[in-house]
Amino acid sequence: MKLFKTKFYLTIIASFLLLSCGSSEGGGEVIIDNSIIPTNLTIAVAVVGVSKANPSGDGSGEIKLTVSAKDAIRYKVKFGDGNETESTSGNIDYTYTNVGSNKYTIEVIAFSKTDDFVSDFIQQEVFVSVNGLKLVWSDNFDSDGAPDPTKWTYDLGRGSNGWGNNESQFYTKRTENVTISNGTLKIKAKKENFSGANYTSARLKTQGLYNFTYGRVEIRAKLPSTKGTWPALWTLGSNINSVSWPNCGEIDIMEHIGNELGRVQSATHTPSSFANTQNKGATFSNSTSTAFHIYELRWTEEKLEFLFDGELYYTYNPSVKNSSTWPFNSSQFLIMNVAIGGTLGGNIDASFTEDVMEIDYIKVYQ
Repeated sequence: MKLFKTKFYLTIIASFLLLSCGSSEGGGEVIIDNSIIPTNLTIAVAVVGVSKANPSGDGSGEIKLTVSAKDAIRYKVKFGDGNETESTSGNIDYTYTNVGSNKYTIEVIAFSKTDDFVSDFIQQEVFVSVNGLKLVWSDNFDSDGAPDPTKWTYDLGRGSNGWGNNESQFYTKRTENVTISNGTLKIKAKKENFSGANYTSARLKTQGLYNFTYGRVEIRAKLPSTKGTWPALWTLGSNINSVSWPNCGEIDIMEHIGNELGRVQSATHTPSSFANTQNKGATFSNSTSTAFHIYELRWTEEKLEFLFDGELYYTYNPSVKNSSTWPFNSSQFLIMNVAIGGTLGGNIDASFTEDVMEIDYIKVYQ
């Protein structure tokens, strides 16, 4: 905390003192200090929408700032983003606009009636979502152990025809294949003999627990790299049990294959386009398996947009929207898995033993 004051000087030449002291060179300087320096400066920040699931707010970027100091009559606040304001009450509402999670140094200067002042600061992280959307569902994978059963369930087994794609793994919910540790969800594919399969992995979904229509999905993940791995982050229509696939619609937010390391693909599957994946787009990064990246879907009534670290690389926006081209006017649920082999995974490296997809968080905004 910094303290500042102003000194006032009054110089008086008193001739009678000179005479009484018998000095011809006498003089005196009297310092009169009229400073009032504020004390006990306190700063409190409340970020709107903070919860255990949303530690940096609900995406609105709104904060409520309360400051006070003894003998202060006004306050200047610098918000750390280039903006500042003044207040006499000490109660300030402010909205940040920089998209994403950002940490700000908020500086407060408290002035007294003599214009002396004291200053202090506080650091605060605030989250701002795209277009003012608010966080409605998330999992930050902060608690070690099994995934939250109120959010996630599983597909188990080998599925029909290798889940329809000739995949080689057996999906389990064992800790050997799916666990949370050190702040990330880990879906691990392993080479092992298990229930007639040569590989195991895990496939998590929110079916029956959470579904949504329109919004933005953001997933921060690091992908496996071994040839034959096929990690995916995707959605299926909640009505799949009644209308079947592909009538329910499928949105592939991210697919990656170890045989084409670094190539990130997105696609849609509809009644008009499901064989050979006609509607798709891709981008490339040389660090998909060595660093975390953000895979994003923006879903509106008009189109689907797919982004990699905030950069748009594919849009699905059919000119004619009907049940055949656009089943995406109904809710979808989330799926995360690592497949081995199959129609997209391809040949499996003979030396493969295990590999993992790590997910830092998944968030849905509306």
